[in-house]
Amino acid sequence: MSKLKIAIQKSGRLHEDSLKLLKSCGISINNGKDQLKVIVDNFPIEILYLRNSDIPQYIEDGIADIAIVGENLLIEKQKKVEIIERLGFSKCNVCLAVPKKVDSDDITYFNGKKIATSYPNTLKNYLKENNINAEIHTISGSVEIAPNIGLADGICDIVSSGSTLFKNGLRQTQVILTSEAVLVKSIHLSTEKEAILSKLLFRIQAVLRARNSKYILMNVPESKISSVTKILPVLKSPTILPLAEKGWCSLHSVIDENKFWEVIDELKAAGAEDILIVPIDKMVR
Repeated sequence: MSKLKIAIQKSGRLHEDSLKLLKSCGISINNGKDQLKVIVDNFPIEILYLRNSDIPQYIEDGIADIAIVGENLLIEKQKKVEIIERLGFSKCNVCLAVPKKVDSDDITYFNGKKIATSYPNTLKNYLKENNINAEIHTISGSVEIAPNIGLADGICDIVSSGSTLFKNGLRQTQVILTSEAVLVKSIHLSTEKEAILSKLLFRIQAVLRARNSKYILMNVPESKISSVTKILPVLKSPTILPLAEKGWCSLHSVIDENKFWEVIDELKAAGAEDILIVPIDKMVR
């Protein structure tokens, strides 16, 4: 039987979250130190630990079938791969930044200036779209130091918290693009591997839905069930169980975690009491 080959970072900011996602999908990963290829026993998949910058090329060539990679890298490498799922972790921005002493946030500051970056293609396209004529210096790492040593007037780099910029006397001015980890696939997949991917994607989507949802329980007077249900977003309809106290029910449902605080006051005003929020491990549809 064929095995689906998935590429993930062998080290870096996506590595741990990628492994955590796969393990949450029930995939048992047991690899030794410095082992770059792992065959999984309980699912038809092989894990390839690759250098981050090489992954898009491996996917385009069909050496790896799927991969977890940053969307920003895909945009920079401009390879022919297909995004099949956004994974919601390793979120960041690719930004322009300047020394703190520069008081302009306008993109026109960079006209005639030098910009250091590890993302020359992304930067080139952005400058072209904004009619900015700047000199691009491509460097592979430690981009933040470039203005301090006189190599450039500003930088273009990944920004997550902004702490690295701050420590190097820089500040963000323009956001070129937003990025997160994505699951991508090769355009060369066989029918058999597409079937394996479908099973894996089913598991991944169940995990992702659970991360964004919470199980909600509350006590509600029987006379208030209709009004509470109208407020509470539900999958189809809530589960309603009678309580020992006559005239009261326990109402169970699922809610988007981000919407809970928007409706909590409405739920209480409608008669809900003793509201509990419980994490969900998986949510299968």
